[in-house]
Amino acid sequence: MVDITEKSGYTRRQFVNTGLTAAAGLTALGVGRGASAEDKPYGPFRMGMQSYSLRGYDVDTALDMTQKLGVHYWEAFPAHVPLTDSTEKIAEMLAKLKAHKITLTSWGVQGFTSDEAAARKVFDFAKRYGLRTLSADPAPESFNMLEKLVEEYKINIAIHNHGPGARYDKLSSVLAAIQGRHPRIGACVDTGHALRSSEDPVEWVKRIGKRVYELHLKDVKGTTQFTEIGKGDLRTVELFRQLNKMKFPWLVALEYEEHEKEVGPYLDLCFAATRDAIEKALKR
Repeated sequence: MVDITEKSGYTRRQFVNTGLTAAAGLTALGVGRGASAEDKPYGPFRMGMQSYSLRGYDVDTALDMTQKLGVHYWEAFPAHVPLTDSTEKIAEMLAKLKAHKITLTSWGVQGFTSDEAAARKVFDFAKRYGLRTLSADPAPESFNMLEKLVEEYKINIAIHNHGPGARYDKLSSVLAAIQGRHPRIGACVDTGHALRSSEDPVEWVKRIGKRVYELHLKDVKGTTQFTEIGKGDLRTVELFRQLNKMKFPWLVALEYEEHEKEVGPYLDLCFAATRDAIEKALKR
């Protein structure tokens, strides 16, 4: 994850007014009054959160906050759901997830080398949680081994792009990595990092197509400043229009980089803006 410490630039009055608007939208959609997944406030999309958004909290608090936000899917980052082979610890975590009506669909971002024994520990862990996808930063020498494991375990590897200077920072670098590889080796498109690399995430989704196995939804202004959804340069409506066209079945995980503590109101704003964008995207 990239730590950018500049603030979003809200005045106190702007923040309060925007927060009140978001709260009204949440109430209208049933969030905050025990909305269930069946209410479908996000249309056809499997909307959830990368738990890194709640990195400032322990896992129990993070699960409580996610439940109150009315979303039911997580990609967990390792500080919340640590890599383990302990049956007891996995059972305990699965019970916590079930109690909060949250499904763990993916986990990461995980690095891979050519060490097959180490990789198998990750895949075994993923299988025991019933995960569908591992978001990953695989080294080039890992791909031959990963091709074997994705076939054996039926779990996707989704290459996660980071920002400028990272191993996978451009669309071309991700396309080159997956070309000719097993169909289960695809991409986790991080919209914010694509913007930081001066590229359009909508184009990423179009070009990678069915091998987009996850989306990290975030917004960036001017290639440098992480901000709330709808406040930056992400073409959010066009993004969801494209995802809908593709009948995208995988996780759309909100990932918020700013405000490690007291982040709840900002997440409210992000989810409200996302619902608004989806509503516009689905209109014919």
